[in-house]
Amino acid sequence: MAPGLSDVETGAIAAPEWRVSSGLTPYPEALAEMEARNLLRDIELFYTAGTSADPAELLSRQFPVFDTGRGGRYTYHGPGQRVGYVLLDLRRRGKDVRCFVHAVEGWVIAALADLGVSARRAEGRVGIWTDNRLGQEAKIGAIGVRVRRWVTMHGFAVNVNPDLAHFGGIVPCGIAEYPVTSLADLGVDASMADLDAALARHTEAFLAGLGGACQSGAEGKGRE
Repeated sequence: MAPGLSDVETGAIAAPEWRVSSGLTPYPEALAEMEARNLLRDIELFYTAGTSADPAELLSRQFPVFDTGRGGRYTYHGPGQRVGYVLLDLRRRGKDVRCFVHAVEGWVIAALADLGVSARRAEGRVGIWTDNRLGQEAKIGAIGVRVRRWVTMHGFAVNVNPDLAHFGGIVPCGIAEYPVTSLADLGVDASMADLDAALARHTEAFLAGLGGACQSGAEGKGRE
């Protein structure tokens, strides 16, 4: 699971820490590291349940299932998926959770554009969307965040080249009518390193957008 972005330990508004790590880590260990304000690694196969998860949407227990404090419903994580944990102090960057979620979406959309993918937001559906090779609207990235004392936790997941069949054990993010896709499924030849580099190029713009034009005054949890 990588990359990770944090200004919680450094306290530096202009230059938060950006860390990319490798290797598979069991989810409980990864979660403990995040809550200790350390950044995370790639993780093993599992499903997570957000605060709005409906047990009827867990169709199979083929992988471990973990409850989380993030917003959203069930989602899948595993090899071939880039997960970024974003740990930022919104007291320094605008106390607006909706703006934060909007900015994370924009960050990922801009990175995907660098890789030749035309991604977008969808009205009423948090996450990152594009059209698959059949012309269907499909989800390529999920957003799920938790905010504790105005410090953000969790973040985003982008499908690079996971086994999409693994999503069949859940109703991803509670949305049954739309499929999921990935860079590989779209025929895009891009590696994890390529995506990391694209995210890094757009990090400054992402941070600059926080507390800016998308201010909504809303407080709450971002959902997938």
